[in-house]
Amino acid sequence: MSENSFPFLAGAAALALLTATQPATATTTAAAPSLRYTLSMPAPQTHYFEVKMELGSFNADYTDVKMPVWAPGSYLVREFARHVEGLQAQTSSGKLLAVEKIDKNTWRVRHPKQADFRVSYRVYAFELSVRTSFIDADHGYLNGSSVFLYPADKKELNSTVTVEPAAGWSTVSTALRPGKSKFTYQSANYDELADSPIEIGNHKVLQFTANGTPHQVAMYGTYTADEPKLLADMQKVCEAAHRVVGQNPLDRPYVFIVHNNERGGGGLEHLYSTTLEVSRKTYETEAGMRSFLGLVAHEYFHLWNVKRIRPVALGPFDYDRENYTHMLWVSEGMTEYMSNVITERAAVISQQDYLNTMATQIGAVENTPGNKVQPVSEASFDAWIRYYRPNENSANSQISYYDKGEMVGLVLDLMILDATKGEKQLDDVFRLLYDKYYKQLGRGFTDQEYQDAVAQVAGRRFDEFFKTRVYGTETLDYATALGYAGLTLSSTPASADGSLGANLSNRTGKLLVTSVKRDGAAWNGGLNVNDEILQINGAAPSEESMKQLAGRPVGTELKLQVRRDGLPREVTLKLQADPDRRYQIQSMASPTAQQQKVLAKWLGK
Repeated sequence: MSENSFPFLAGAAALALLTATQPATATTTAAAPSLRYTLSMPAPQTHYFEVKMELGSFNADYTDVKMPVWAPGSYLVREFARHVEGLQAQTSSGKLLAVEKIDKNTWRVRHPKQADFRVSYRVYAFELSVRTSFIDADHGYLNGSSVFLYPADKKELNSTVTVEPAAGWSTVSTALRPGKSKFTYQSANYDELADSPIEIGNHKVLQFTANGTPHQVAMYGTYTADEPKLLADMQKVCEAAHRVVGQNPLDRPYVFIVHNNERGGGGLEHLYSTTLEVSRKTYETEAGMRSFLGLVAHEYFHLWNVKRIRPVALGPFDYDRENYTHMLWVSEGMTEYMSNVITERAAVISQQDYLNTMATQIGAVENTPGNKVQPVSEASFDAWIRYYRPNENSANSQISYYDKGEMVGLVLDLMILDATKGEKQLDDVFRLLYDKYYKQLGRGFTDQEYQDAVAQVAGRRFDEFFKTRVYGTETLDYATALGYAGLTLSSTPASADGSLGANLSNRTGKLLVTSVKRDGAAWNGGLNVNDEILQINGAAPSEESMKQLAGRPVGTELKLQVRRDGLPREVTLKLQADPDRRYQIQSMASPTAQQQKVLAKWLGK
């Protein structure tokens, strides 16, 4: 069995686990434990999956079975056990066994002298996202972490999964290994089962080959696309992603599960697959295709970064609680950085398109007040309580580890290229981490080990950079870094007019304040989120007055009549200069040979 069958173990450790989970030999006195799941959906319109879990040779007085509280790759406790109903346990002859729920996600099944028994339950699944599960009359989709229970002390046990599709459904797509019969699959351990989503229905399956491995694209929903071009572009992206590390970790077909919905919803990476949610109109425009291929690149690069190259906290997983790390800026932000590099190298976007994207991303980070408040390392650690729970003040108090991590990746990549005179880059850091920590040591890396890997590749340490820019909030030196590649960075004010420093909405028929920007006119003048603006300088707000508001000079005084908590108030403020800036990246007129070499190494592959 290949190194990838046990994703968090390697070498002797994998061999030991493989031996531990094989059936007992003829000389063994006790049979090895076995685990089998049957997934059915007899009434899909009611949004329930039904699960039968058969446990064999569990020789104990009781067995605890558990449901994860979160889904790997999505750092929020979601309490999946709240959707479990009707759980009961029986002997093989049908006799009911005592079941006691001992905490929010654990059931204790008492089975004295009954080594073989089964647990059955229903799961309500009506949240269609890449991180949850869903079933209706049209199709079923599940993430294992929100549907399959597991024996608490035997998470490493291999299992068989049999899918019984709803009446009239004929197609199942998953990266689990196929078993001996139709719709039967094998999982090496619970980590693999939890990390292998399943799409069930009558969806269309497209195929292409990249890096010598078949790739399946399970397309649910209606869409209009030039399928040959779509597949050709996906192949280019996958092959460009492979060239970063240069090693193919796949020992089975890779599966893209694509949900084509009214609105898109992002993606989530898995061991041998990914789920993408996009608008069904995505493929009809050039901009939509660029966005889709960028999403493909991001989730596919996770095949290496996160699923195999990972911080120590991200596997093996503790499914009962948060798994904290300061390194999501590497796991997600660096993946987003590489996804844009990959699409440029694959020639599905132009070099100038890439530079324009980086300029926009610089603005996204530097125009966010929270960038000066929260280090990206802290944003990573606090993802569990902040990133997935934004509020009206989030932009003032925090920064996205995706956006800031991408910008750290940009600057760090160019710093490495400069330090090595155009010979080495971030690609080499990923290769080192893959070889040393995934293949040789079979574990993740620590914060310090990541910095050491960067230093080994660059031939010099960047400790001050990590201290001040990653674990601190000092501004990244974009201009110097881009200069290494013969590029210049310029910026202009986003607007010469005075700025209110607040976002307004009239979607409800009322002009409401939806956010207030730190240190802006509204912030300093006392305008609050949820204030309803009734008058501006004595006149009721109108489309025309709002246009005039946007065009008034710095220092203009405004008297606002607002309703707050049902009571009228007057707020007086002065428009301030707009602090936001627009950025542009351009080529130098006469780059040196060294700068040209760095640019070619960076984006020329």
